[in-house]
Amino acid sequence: MKEKLETATFGEGCFWCSEAIFKRIEGVKSVQSGYSGGKVEDPSYEEVCTGNTGHAEAIQISFDPKIISYQQILEIFWKSHDPTTLNRQGSDVGSQYRSVIFYHDEKQRKIAEDSKKKAQKQFSKTIVTAIEPFKNFFKAENYHQDYFNKNQGAPYCKLVILPKLQKLKLEK
Repeated sequence: MKEKLETATFGEGCFWCSEAIFKRIEGVKSVQSGYSGGKVEDPSYEEVCTGNTGHAEAIQISFDPKIISYQQILEIFWKSHDPTTLNRQGSDVGSQYRSVIFYHDEKQRKIAEDSKKKAQKQFSKTIVTAIEPFKNFFKAENYHQDYFNKNQGAPYCKLVILPKLQKLKLEK
């Protein structure tokens, strides 16, 4: 019998970081880096970087809900970035780096809203993460896919991604 997978889509700053984190989570079957939430069809990385497309750098996760729930995916989401900074994660600045959850159905919307309320108790500043209906996802260029695993020696990977993985105890 074929497994029934579910989809989660969100942005939490640079998609290289997010992809590296979620690829290491048990029950996650695939993670794609891409662009979501904007008005431009099939944008390029260069177009998204302008901040004029309305898209966020995002990841789309396919996961097995028998192994990991959407709620558990969101718990990792809250821990893996700063949801209290508007349009910024570290040195990445612009609306394309916003914190956003794109829900795929009403069940996900409710879980996301409840999760946000629960997560707020862990932060002294107000969470600014948007919760929006999913409308589109465009896969990023191939060189963005599996970026950390292919470029572990690159400065960004060593200085930004690896510390996040270590903080979440996903990489030794």
